[in-house]
Amino acid sequence: MKAKTKANQNNLNKAISWLAKYNAFNDQRDLVENEQEHAGDDTTAWRRINKKCEDSYERYSEYCDELPTYEVSRIEKSELY
Repeated sequence: MKAKTKANQNNLNKAISWLAKYNAFNDQRDLVENEQEHAGDDTTAWRRINKKCEDSYERYSEYCDELPTYEVSRIEKSELY
């Protein structure tokens, strides 16, 4: 995705990158949660992936805070979100 102004391109790229990481960790968290329901309670694995998920979303939010509202809206309307 290309930013409307060059000054925002770096933060936009980083926000998109962290959003992709968050989505991947979220998918893994869902898989671990589903496996726990069928196999028993291994909360250590879930807590570990949940922490990665939370950290990646926090980093995504930090970069979004540096972007203008219209750029964040563009990310949220994209297929990445």
